[in-house]
Amino acid sequence: MSRPKNQNYKGHGLSKGKEREQRASIRFKTTLINTLMDVLRHRPGWVEVKDEGEWDFYWCDVSWLRENFDHTYMDEHVRISHFRNHYELTRKNYMVKNLKRFRKQLEREAGKLEAAKCDFFPKTFEMPCEYHLFVEEFRKNPGITWIMKPVARSQGKGIFLFRRLKDIMDWRKGTAGKKLTSLEAPPARSAVNPSGSHDARSSDDQKDEIPVENYVAQRYIENPYLIGGRKFDLRVYVLVMSGCKWMLQRFRQYLASKHGPEAVETLFSDMDNIFVRSLQSVQKVIISDKHCFELYGYDILIDQNLKPWLLEVNASPSLTASSQEDYELKICLLEDTLHVVDMEARLTGREKRVGGFDLMWNDGPVSREEGAPDLSGMGNFVTNTHLGCVNDRNNQLRQLFHSLQSQKKASS
Repeated sequence: MSRPKNQNYKGHGLSKGKEREQRASIRFKTTLINTLMDVLRHRPGWVEVKDEGEWDFYWCDVSWLRENFDHTYMDEHVRISHFRNHYELTRKNYMVKNLKRFRKQLEREAGKLEAAKCDFFPKTFEMPCEYHLFVEEFRKNPGITWIMKPVARSQGKGIFLFRRLKDIMDWRKGTAGKKLTSLEAPPARSAVNPSGSHDARSSDDQKDEIPVENYVAQRYIENPYLIGGRKFDLRVYVLVMSGCKWMLQRFRQYLASKHGPEAVETLFSDMDNIFVRSLQSVQKVIISDKHCFELYGYDILIDQNLKPWLLEVNASPSLTASSQEDYELKICLLEDTLHVVDMEARLTGREKRVGGFDLMWNDGPVSREEGAPDLSGMGNFVTNTHLGCVNDRNNQLRQLFHSLQSQKKASS
């Protein structure tokens, strides 16, 4: 999706362009002071630059991207941490529109059975533009709980639950005449014309066009899976070129002990389906650029029937650690991300696994070892995923780079 070879790694996703010359040092820049800075500063051969001068690798925030990307010249080898219109997947209303469109496309081209594989997000309406459609659905199913979320905010800000139509009518009246603040303004959405060029409107133009802050009204999942009586959701990192507070390996073991390994294998395969289908839904609208990669944070809720639901996708998942265990997880996540982005040009592009990341897509689905049972539900292949499985990450990386070093010596 992000390169001609169309490779996505799921983290347990990847983009890789042409092989680059190996450089003596990699100049990096970032304004984020968290776990990321620790990883970058301790990476052998990487040197920090602080001004707007030349850099090879920039882990930027989305505001810099919006203001500077189109005016910045980048050499062939340069890499940056976002796609220009990442919001096609990470803004809640755009994500739902793209998923609905993709589901209709699948139904036309492959039938209802294939389209049903996209039924992994709750029924959702954009407000206020789909208010009347929402009211129609609300009256069909009285008594259920709905959740309102602002489309451009994060960390739970502005969210509320409701069960009465009066609540939503009061919200609608309260939004009349409100203007978006600069922080809440949506990014410019680019249109692709038949010639392949992009017509990007400025965020200032869009602010004037949208007089109220957009929300989505989403059916609330009322039967979430509980552990120790507590509700939770999973944060899975998907790198396009996992993790959670409980390590996924521990979570998988817990579920297997209660529900059996086959039910758990089906659950994790259903999660793989979410990652692949959601990325396919935006494949035609994301502006592909060989300089870009994206580390998405997928928020997945599991219900009591072990069905995973996609709640939202984050373009800037938090890289600040909340505990020592979380710090170690994010250190490994970021180190493996840099291995996959491969500024040092050490990889061949044929690797199926790099540390904690599994290659899931390479111009088509990537299969696991031949002979493995097919529980994926995605066709006659087994997805190359070890999500939540036992993984000696350090040993895997040692074997990978030792093998690559041996290949280089043999060819020299």
